[in-house]
Parts: sequence; structure tokens; C-alpha cells
Amino acid sequence: MRQIIQVFGKVISPVAKRFDYALKHPQATQRKLQEEIFQHLNHSEYGKSLGINTIADWQQIPIVEYRDIETWILKQQATKKPLLTNEPILFYEKTSGSRGAAKLIPYTKSLRRSFNQMFCVWAYDLIVHGPKFSIGKIYFCISPQLGDKTDAKKQEGGSGGVGEIPRSSCSGLEDDSQYLDSWLRWFLSPFLVSFPQLNRLRNPKEFKHELSKALLVAENLEIISIWSPTFLRVILDYIQTNCRQLALELGDRISPKRRQILLESPSLLNTELPWMQIWPELKLISCWDSANAADGAGFLRSLFPTVLVQGKGLLATEAPMTIPLIAAQGCVPILDQVFFEFEDEEGKIYHLHELEKGKVYEMIISQKGGLYRYRIRDRICVTHFYMHTPCLEFLGRNQEISDLVGEKLHSDFVRDVLNRLPLKETFFKSLVPAKQRKEHYILLLDRTTLHPQEIATQLDAALQQSPQYRHARLLGQLTSVRVLVHSHIHEIMTLHKTRSGKKWGDLKHEILSTTPIDQELLVELEKLI
Repeated sequence: MRQIIQVFGKVISPVAKRFDYALKHPQATQRKLQEEIFQHLNHSEYGKSLGINTIADWQQIPIVEYRDIETWILKQQATKKPLLTNEPILFYEKTSGSRGAAKLIPYTKSLRRSFNQMFCVWAYDLIVHGPKFSIGKIYFCISPQLGDKTDAKKQEGGSGGVGEIPRSSCSGLEDDSQYLDSWLRWFLSPFLVSFPQLNRLRNPKEFKHELSKALLVAENLEIISIWSPTFLRVILDYIQTNCRQLALELGDRISPKRRQILLESPSLLNTELPWMQIWPELKLISCWDSANAADGAGFLRSLFPTVLVQGKGLLATEAPMTIPLIAAQGCVPILDQVFFEFEDEEGKIYHLHELEKGKVYEMIISQKGGLYRYRIRDRICVTHFYMHTPCLEFLGRNQEISDLVGEKLHSDFVRDVLNRLPLKETFFKSLVPAKQRKEHYILLLDRTTLHPQEIATQLDAALQQSPQYRHARLLGQLTSVRVLVHSHIHEIMTLHKTRSGKKWGDLKHEILSTTPIDQELLVELEKLI
């Protein structure tokens, strides 16, 4: 297997070398890519509607959010004609929306090739500079359509386009590997830990049970690729809680040593299973590790001290944006696949080569799937430079989005949800994320005529219209919403903010807080209830 890994490294080395050249020439690379993307725009129905004919008028292209082009996307899906680009649509990938429950992001071959190239560059860097992989067995995160069969049917409809993957027009990719082109999936197939039935499971407990068994059987696992680190933590917790039952069910499908560890673990009381003995070949865990995911990634590092827990860089359903390179000691932009613009706090727009070290910017992207000058709502900071290209650190989403474990709740969506709840006599409403005990959300109210638990039930159900929030709840990454009601809650929140140094005149209480509630403040509030 080691020889096959080395052969794979040679196959993808031309991609890595071209990317290195791009990193050395960021301005020229971005200019060439901008011209390519402009041609997609110029030959599309959307581009024609803008009346922009030359790249010199690029600044006249409107900076948009999803809701600004949603009509185009829905029409494109309904007519099965590419309207935002001149390239056929393979499929639509669902992700959380702002005002609506979900967004549908169109994928073309060119956009999927962008993810394909990102993977090749990342894999080459790991082969050359990372741990010495010998077996190469990989688990790519499975994203099931959790819920009952009725929910699954509601998500289906339309054509899958001309892609190689037979699927509904808006259902999610079955696992991370399907972001890749077919030739690369074929080449990687001997290394993939395959769980063919998992993506069909609807029941969250059944999914966790079957995934736990599949991972326990994969004793030679070397790489785990997930999104939120809490996803893996949920699975580890399930194995820890149900280890004896899992061992009995697996029988001789696992080694005697592993079976003994699982059978004896109930006597360990509150101590962790020896995870490094469960997967002794594990060398890499790829997951988010920035902003709110930093604590979760740190916890995985404590469980797997000899494993490289590597951040994924900045990835979104809309596009790959940055990639971690060991050689760069940071995350570099995918500058030959995505055209970047950056907005500072004053609203001035910069190109990639114009960025300054230490400065904070909000990203605007143009990619190869039909999104042009698209406000992605992510903030970055320039940490240092590598091969003349700035390395970008993800700081978090802008002030309108809360994202504890990948749920990406938007303030507009939360405001619409709260407006539909029976809270007409309520004057103070604020939904705040909390990390205490386990990640969840708390709705703070000054008054209500309903029982708090009734409101919590309605609110949690309404928030699950967001697919990412629903997945996080069903998998147990988020626990259910709590509701705290007190007539002086507004005053308590105000006093706490002034004590932390904020000016009274600058205070505002957001409908959705984007930072987890302070432990001291939460204790103070809970004492009043």
C-alpha cells in the first residue's frame, strides 16, 4: 500500500506544482482566473441581464447574497437550463439559508473540479510533508438524510443533471469523496472505508450505532475526514456508552484485543476508552479547528495525542476557499480556482495581492458554478505570506451568523422564526448560543403567557427547518433549546455588558447572539428562574 500511495503522489504532483507556481504569482493567477469566470458570466442569461460586456466593468457586477439570486437559482432548477452560467448543472447541494430554511447551490463540472484540485494539492502536501501513511485507509464523513421517509421524499425531485452520480436534484452528497471527479474516486476506492448502507439510514440512533460498528471493524484506519469535531465526539461518546453491546454484536469481526477492550470498559467508570489502542494506525484527523470549532478540535487532540489533527481551512458548500499546507504553516487561498475580493471595515474592496498582514477582511468570492461577487459572510485575517501569497486565518462568520458546530444560524432566519411564535406580549427576545454542559441554544424572554417548555418545543421544531441545525440536533451535536423567562432579564443583560467594558450608549441586544453566553452570566440568569 505504501508503494501505491507513493505512485498516487507522483500522479497528482503536476497539480501540486502548478499550484505552487500560482502561489508564486498571485496577481497574474487571479487575473487569468477572473477573465475565465467573466466569460462564464458574459455568456449566461444572468450576465446578459446585467448588461456588462467587458471585464473592465467588473466593479459594476453587483455584490450579492443568496437571496438576491434565489429567483435565478429556482428558475434554473425548474427549467433544467443553466441560467447563471453557460455550463450544464450536475446537481444542487443543500445548505443552510439566511431568511429561508435552506439554500440550493448549483454544481457544475468546473466547480467540482475546483474541489478535486483542492484535494489533490492537500493530499500531495500530506504525502510529502505529513505522517508516513502506510495503509492509507480513509473514512470520509457520511452525511445521511436524517429524519423519517416522508422528510426524505420531500427533499427529492427534479433531475440530477448530467453528472455521474444518480441522485435527486437537491439531496446532499453522500460523503466527502463525492466532491471529487470520478477518476479520482476510482483511484482512491481501495483506500476508502466503505459503508454502503449508512447513507440510507434515517433514524439518528440507528445511524450512530451502525457507524460505530463500521468504524470499530476498520482496525487499520489511518485517516478520518469530518467537518465539525463534535461529530466525531458524538460517535466516540456512543461507542463509550454502548461498548459492551457493540462488542457482542461484532463478535469475531473485530480482533480479540479490541473486543477485550470494549468488554472491559464498563469497569473503567468515567475514564475514556483507550482510543489510540482502538485505532492504532490512525495518523490524521481532518476537521474544522478555527473559531467556535477550536475547543472541539483541541479535545480531539487530547484524545489522540500522536495524531495530526489538521484544520480543514475554509470550505463552504459554495466553494473551496483555503487549504492547509504543512509547508506553508497555515492556510493558503485556492487562488487558481476561486476569484477573491476582500472588503475591509470601511467597505473598501481589495484584491488578493493587495492584502496586508494583520488586517481583517470579509470575503467576496466568484467561482465556477455560477456565483459571481458572492458575499460568503466569512471574516479572515492575514497571518503571514507564503510564496508571495497571503495565508488566511478564518476568524468566524460576520455578526449575523452563529455557528457552534456547523449549524450556521442566520439572524434573518432566526428573526422570522421568532416572529412566527406566539410571543406578541414579549418585548425582549434574544437567542444565545451556549457551550455549558453541551452545545445548545437558549431563548431569553422578559415575559410570556405560555409555559417555557411549550415555547422551547415550538422553537426547536421551527429551527429544524434549517438542514444544518436539524442534522446537528438529530446527531446529538446540539441539545434541545432552553427558554429562560424573567421580567428583569433585559436589565441583567445590560449590566453584564457594561461590566465587561461596553459603553451604555453603544449597547444593543441582538435577536441572535453570535458568541456563546458567558458562564458567569448564565449562572446569574439561572438563579433567577
